[in-house]
Amino acid sequence: MKRLLLILSAFFVLTCPAYAGEATVEKLKGKCMTCHKRESPGLYNQWADSTHSKRNVTCYSCHQASKGDPDAFTHEGLLIATLVTPKDCGKCHEKQQDEVAQSHHAKAGGILASLDNYLAGVMVGQPAVETGCESCHGSTVIIDPASPNRLAKGSWPNSGIGRINPDGSKGSCNACHARHAFSKEQSRRPENCGKCHLGPDHPQKEIYEESKHGIAYRAAKDNGEMNMEKDKWVVGVDYYRAPTCATCHMSATQKQKPTHDVGARISWNLRPPVSKPKENGKEKRDKMMDVCQACHGKRFVEGFYYQFDGLVNLYDRKFALPAGKIMSILKKNDSLENKAKFANEVEWLYWELWHHEGRRARHGAAMMGPDYAWWHGMYEVGKHFYMKFIPAVEKLDDKEANAYIETLLKSDWHKWFRESSNEETLKSLKSGESTKLYQRLSAPPWERTLQPTAKTGK
Repeated sequence: MKRLLLILSAFFVLTCPAYAGEATVEKLKGKCMTCHKRESPGLYNQWADSTHSKRNVTCYSCHQASKGDPDAFTHEGLLIATLVTPKDCGKCHEKQQDEVAQSHHAKAGGILASLDNYLAGVMVGQPAVETGCESCHGSTVIIDPASPNRLAKGSWPNSGIGRINPDGSKGSCNACHARHAFSKEQSRRPENCGKCHLGPDHPQKEIYEESKHGIAYRAAKDNGEMNMEKDKWVVGVDYYRAPTCATCHMSATQKQKPTHDVGARISWNLRPPVSKPKENGKEKRDKMMDVCQACHGKRFVEGFYYQFDGLVNLYDRKFALPAGKIMSILKKNDSLENKAKFANEVEWLYWELWHHEGRRARHGAAMMGPDYAWWHGMYEVGKHFYMKFIPAVEKLDDKEANAYIETLLKSDWHKWFRESSNEETLKSLKSGESTKLYQRLSAPPWERTLQPTAKTGK
């Protein structure tokens, strides 16, 4: 009887379509590794050495598609998708997917309709967008039914952090967790962030490298003291010689769990022409201060933020707000020489004043990079505000703009430029009068006001 049951069970498994299908799928899944080991050994070996491989997460686990998926196609008998999206990764990493979805990283594809993209797409052309802007910010992945893998060449390959995917998800996990190894160590290294966070408008990589943090990291890395391959990675406990980008913005402390929302500890938005306080800024700053205090004393951390806030408020009130006011007057009065964006000198000067120089200064202060806070930052802001931007505006002969400039340059912050002698300026510095002008600038973002003051006349 027992033997008969075994025979019947075997017959059922072999003849039932559902079981036969699963057997076929298992066989085809094995073919993925066999073929790719031969055809693309680098890809295969990255996966074979990965944690995914050790936990039996195979090619098909990530690339499996469902009927009706816009990017699905049949390959070697299986329905798969080349593109692995955050929605796919979220089947196993749900918490991380949710955190990424609410982060600024996931929204980086919004550049596609911004002035940055205008410069590349209009002034230069689409190939510059594809190889430049979209490589960091992400493309809108387009389906091409005629393509073997259904992905249009102009939008694929792409691993931009804010990629807009055919399934409606935003982002690309492999922007940081490079396929197919998905190494923890690699994602924790500052070099990993340097693909995108560098250059004239957001040189975080260069700022980090010149800071004490970057200097300490290089020494600790060379000595093998960072332990970045470990599962548990708590700052001050599992490593303590230096922080990386991940330490401050994402990784665990003794009080906080890791997060994939890179803005969860940032209290200022330093990207726009005038800095903006972040929503729940005090709560976010408390989280960052917790990271800092793994290695620094509380008074040290408070002093850092006092100086950082002072620089941000100084840039905004002394230069960014007046420059923005001047630009609004010129546009209102239709005084710019050419109608097209960036087709005149004043718009270029204003753009670089805030988008390049102002950002460098603010990020330099945020990450304790003195050369970027001053020489690549506020030095150039001041030089180009007084010696290029103001003269270029005055040439346009807009009476309202020129009257505003005349009043501005008589105010305490700016009068040195046209009215003070060197002797008067030095006397003001030595007496401390000059310092007093700036004492009200160190308010944190959730306390600051941008109303005009009698001191500055703005």
